[in-house]
Amino acid sequence: MALAVKNLIFDLGGVILDLSVDHTLQAFSDLSGIPRQKVQEIFISSPGFNTYEKGGMDDDAFRQYLKQIYAVNVTDGEIDSCWNAMLRGLPAVKLSLLLSLKKKYNVYLLSNTNDIHLSYINQVMLPEVSKESSLDVYFHKAYYSHRMLMRKPDAEIFERVLDENNLDPAETLFLDDNASNVTGAQSVGIKTVHVTTPDLILDYFHEQKD
Repeated sequence: MALAVKNLIFDLGGVILDLSVDHTLQAFSDLSGIPRQKVQEIFISSPGFNTYEKGGMDDDAFRQYLKQIYAVNVTDGEIDSCWNAMLRGLPAVKLSLLLSLKKKYNVYLLSNTNDIHLSYINQVMLPEVSKESSLDVYFHKAYYSHRMLMRKPDAEIFERVLDENNLDPAETLFLDDNASNVTGAQSVGIKTVHVTTPDLILDYFHEQKD
């Protein structure tokens, strides 16, 4: 790691948490009887997903939205199960890495997420690998899009993190699996790593240590 870097900002899904949107698309296909390709087309074209991630829709409204766009008359629990199907695992080795990095850097989380996912992560996934009750423990501060009312890749969300913590973008490294988010961070002068494989952060910080 270059000596100039003092601050690390991590994305969550696809970087720390194993993520597969395909599992959610298949789950909604199985639930609705709609072909998976059509489920994906609806997913991509529907504005409600971004609205929900920006806090513009509460959980109950989002569940109703999903029932409407996929034309299903099912329970909220079934909707949550499909929506959470994309959350595949929370590797303990990555949580250990974060604790180690916290001793050397200012470590932050910046995630486009939502309350249904975050609740599932903290209440179901985290207890399987940790004694902690919240993912927030692994960062000096955690930022979630639905609480900030903004989302990546918009420059304003990166500027908020920089401003609130008095961070110099030239001393800050952002790691995300979404190329658009990486570009968004670069637009405000933040250094970046595009995470293209699930274990890239493990390899990256191991190499920096060597």
